Amino acid sequence: MVSAGEPPLIELRAIRKRYGGKDKPEVEVLHGIDLAIRAGEFIAIVGTSGSGKSTLMHLLGCLDRPSSGSYRFAGEDVSTFGADELAWLRRKAFGFVFQGYHLIATESARENVEVPAIYAGLPQDERARRAISLLGRLGLSDKLDNRPNQLSGGQQQRVSIARALMNGGHIILADEPTGALDFRSGAEVMALLRELADTGHTVILITHDRDVAAQARRVVEIRDGRIVADNPTDTGIHRQPDEHKPSLHSQQSSLDIAQAREDAGTPFWTGLREAIRAAWRVMWIHRVRTSLTLLGIVIGVASVIIMLAIGEGTKQQVIDQMGSLGTTVMYMSSDIPPTGGPNGVITEEDLDAIARLPEISQVMPVIGDPLLVRHGNVDKQIYVFASPYIMPVIHHWRVAQGRFFTDREDRELAPVVVLGHQIARGFFPHRPDPVGQYLLIGTAPFEVIGVMAERGAESGSQDYDEMIFIPYRAGRARVYQAQEQPDYVVMEAASIDQVQAAEAAVRVLLLERHGGREDFRIGNAAAKLKAQMETRDTMTRMLGLVAAVSLLVGGIGVMNVMLMTVKERTREIGIRMATGAREYDILNQFLIEAMLVTIVGGTVGVVLGLTVGALLIFWEVPVIFSFSVMIGAFACAVVTGLVFGYMPARTAARLDPVVALSSE
Repeated sequence: MVSAGEPPLIELRAIRKRYGGKDKPEVEVLHGIDLAIRAGEFIAIVGTSGSGKSTLMHLLGCLDRPSSGSYRFAGEDVSTFGADELAWLRRKAFGFVFQGYHLIATESARENVEVPAIYAGLPQDERARRAISLLGRLGLSDKLDNRPNQLSGGQQQRVSIARALMNGGHIILADEPTGALDFRSGAEVMALLRELADTGHTVILITHDRDVAAQARRVVEIRDGRIVADNPTDTGIHRQPDEHKPSLHSQQSSLDIAQAREDAGTPFWTGLREAIRAAWRVMWIHRVRTSLTLLGIVIGVASVIIMLAIGEGTKQQVIDQMGSLGTTVMYMSSDIPPTGGPNGVITEEDLDAIARLPEISQVMPVIGDPLLVRHGNVDKQIYVFASPYIMPVIHHWRVAQGRFFTDREDRELAPVVVLGHQIARGFFPHRPDPVGQYLLIGTAPFEVIGVMAERGAESGSQDYDEMIFIPYRAGRARVYQAQEQPDYVVMEAASIDQVQAAEAAVRVLLLERHGGREDFRIGNAAAKLKAQMETRDTMTRMLGLVAAVSLLVGGIGVMNVMLMTVKERTREIGIRMATGAREYDILNQFLIEAMLVTIVGGTVGVVLGLTVGALLIFWEVPVIFSFSVMIGAFACAVVTGLVFGYMPARTAARLDPVVALSSE
């Protein structure tokens, strides 16, 4: 029983509520409401539509704040409570039973009942046990996994009553609980509310039906925003619970209002796990829309991976090609000194000294000029390239047929020749293997011992495939007798990192040997390589930018879909707020949904990128995957979800609970 001397649990003094203001006309709905409700009371607030009873219920349930006046709960001034403290009150003190049931459509009956306990931080197993127990007491043991659209109106209302009791249900706020029910279902719901009142719960019933109100123990009538009557009812006597029915009172626990300021809310991992579960459920239910949203992220991530892999592969191909053309190669020739004087001379001793430098791996003198070359009745002016045996090694060039001459053959002045690809076809069009044939170079016969692979020409140089190659010493002895020094010398640095150091070492050495006269010229391929690399880097950046734009478009798609999701699920947001969710919980819920979309999209994008890359490799397209690029693309997708999901999530978190609950 309720003691008349007991201090009020809820006390309203001069409560006013106004709407509008600023650029809208101001309307006052409640005009100085005074009301005291003691713990354990069963009170009905009755009034016609527009009388202000629903507004009063929202204020009582801390879903809204009064414009003025005092609201004290258990002696504490609620006007001093922040948003999280009000959420604590809704979570711990109040249980809402709405006319429209307000169940989350995507959740089962059991999951709907568990919602308040999620925000109270109750462990998953205990939540499930309590929810199953409550639904069993309400006769819904066989409906645990049914969704709201699979339940009748009376069953949905019983689910909402179980939800209201999940965290104890100290105060049951029932807003027109029978309004949408048939007579029998309505009678069952009222019987449940009477039972709750009989077992110690404070029940506040909001209704326009005086017959329903008469079943309470106290009736407060509100008209035009003012309380016009407050009387006990003759029928509202205290009833003993039916001993043959399972009691609902056992779920109620003690309530300490001081905890409101100390409550830390939902534990992080509990909130995260439930947010992921709910997000995955929504994504699956709306899988077509989710797939279309994912498509933008998938294409963006896959594009980043593929584009940069192609760019890196092409870049490496250029490096390899440049390597075959001499990325570590320097060219040296004699020259007239800047100070004037005779042309310099590169001697054999100079070459030997250069070859001994640690920065130099190989030295190759070259003599070359166009000469008349004959075979049978065919004669042509051909560039005759005289070099040591190391020419194919330095130029990374393979022999297609036969072999290249050896160091011994060079020392012994052997009259052997290796043909360029085009020369072999020109002199021997009907002979697939010209090895063993002879050419007359100038006046000296040379035996063909090999044919070089097709190579083409370097930029600005003569086509290598239209040259022939003879040993350096044999060339000087048999063809270029008048040549006193090589036309130029090819020097290979020990590594690509030592090209500049090797050039400097050769310069110092020759200056010392030539008495300080700079009568030589040295050049290398580093500048050309750098230019090529910069061009390829620019191309890679452009490809990456295009891919990044794709990812950005995907992110905008996520934001649009999340904004649509917030609009579609506004009532769900209101339900979660009414059951105790803080702004942080709502923000976290929708932010995780956005991130989950991008995480799934990013994962699929990485797999797609690798798959397409594998196909490109199969089709011999130069592709080099970078693990850092894949991680970076995936991380960008997640950050995209975080950035583009934040605004919709913040919009959801800042919704007014009353407005959210009333949305369609």
